[in-house]
Parts: sequence; C-alpha cells; structure tokens
Amino acid sequence: MEKHFCLTDSPTFRMIELDAVDSTNNFLRQLDLQGDSRTTLVTAEYQQSGRGAGTNRWESERGANLLFSLRVLPRHLPAGRMYSLSEAAALAVRDGLEAAAGSFLSPAALSGFSVKWPNDVYFGDCKVSGILIENDLQGPLVRSSVIGIGLNVNQRRFVSDAPNPRSLCQIVGHEVERQMVLELFMSCFMRYMTLLDEGSDAVLDDLHRRYKKHLYRFGEKHKFADGMGTFCASIVDVEPSGHLILLDEDGHRRRYEFKEVRHII
Repeated sequence: MEKHFCLTDSPTFRMIELDAVDSTNNFLRQLDLQGDSRTTLVTAEYQQSGRGAGTNRWESERGANLLFSLRVLPRHLPAGRMYSLSEAAALAVRDGLEAAAGSFLSPAALSGFSVKWPNDVYFGDCKVSGILIENDLQGPLVRSSVIGIGLNVNQRRFVSDAPNPRSLCQIVGHEVERQMVLELFMSCFMRYMTLLDEGSDAVLDDLHRRYKKHLYRFGEKHKFADGMGTFCASIVDVEPSGHLILLDEDGHRRRYEFKEVRHII
C-alpha cells in the first residue's frame, strides 16, 4: 500500500474542512490567500452547486464521496505547458484509486482505471471522478491553480441523468474509508507537483507520456461526435497543449479543443 500523505497543517500545507458549501472551487477562489505560499486543501461533505466543466453539475450524496479543491502555486511552470496540471491531477486520482483498490482487485482488473481526455477518471466505461481546473497566469508562468475534484467513493445509487457514474465502493464490493483515499491521492499528487515545480521540458514530457499511457481508449477505433455529427476514429495523440488528435476512417487527422468533440459510450 502507498505511504499516505499526512493531512495536518504545516508550513507548506493547510486543510480546511467544511460541512456544506456551494462549491469548493468557489470557496477557495474567494478565500483571502494573498501572501500564503502553502498548498491549501478544502473539503466538503456536501456541495449545493458542485460544478463540472462548462455548465455540468456534479452529483454527490452527502457524506458518501470526496468533494475537494486544491490551490497550488507552481514554481516554474510555463503557461504554455499548463495542461501538465490537468495531467498531474488526473493521474494522481487514477494512481490513488489504483492504490486504494489494490488489495481487492486483480492486476488485470486494476488496469481498468484510466484517464478519459481531458481529465475524467474512468473504470472500464464508467466515470469515477471529474476534475475542474482554473488557472491564473502571471506573464509567461502559471501563478496559481485551483483544482476541483469530485470522486465517487461510497455512493451506491445515482439519480441524476449522468449516463455512466460508478463509485469505488461499487468497484471493490464494499465501502472504503474516504480519508485513506484522500491521503493516497495527495501522496500521488504532491509527487507530481515536485516534478511540475522543476518546469523542465524533459520532466514535463515524461509526465505527458505517462498521461498518454493511461489514456482511455487510446489507439482504439470508437465513435465520436463533433459539431458536424458522428464518426468513427481512434485517438492517436494528445498534444502537450491538451488538444486531442483523432485519426478518422478516411485517414484524416482531426484536432480538437476541449468541448469540441465527445466520446460516444
């Protein structure tokens, strides 16, 4: 089992635990953190207006899952490589879930955890976690980032019209201790942040390769939909900027920004 991250306040980290809030991202962005160089973690038992990307909403039963946001201050991350933060967050969730489930699933089953472009975390064809990232830039660098994460841990019944939610509890067959999952995520994420703080192309390229290694349906032919309709294609690349590259059945490469194309599952 992974060594857990210690969720206690320190000169480099602080944690704020809330019962209910509209959105942990909103709360963290409104918090006066000027001059505070620590990593700040905000958790909530319930969100009245939990946000996904765009206008999406995140369903979560009170006290069943993990709802949290992180504020981090990368040291030397170029603005042109800010997608690395999305990769690091998604990989940390994937790695943390794999570690949490490692005692209960076979190695073959554990390979079912993947990252669906741009940063959802899936098990098989079901969504376990969603991530919303809001970056602030200062000149050529990323000054700060607020990373909001919803992670389905112990919820057994989903009532929204989301097509394919699944929880860790449903995957392993019993409830899982939420703090342990959060500690595992933080351990993984802070290791990735150490790499991001270096800001070198070589390190960021290594992270990008790991992201693509765990990408959902990478290299497989599946149906997609864009503004022109549905088509069959395979994912052949994700650029360091985060643009998705598909190869369609006619041999044409198609390049998309987030929200311009979607998987059909």
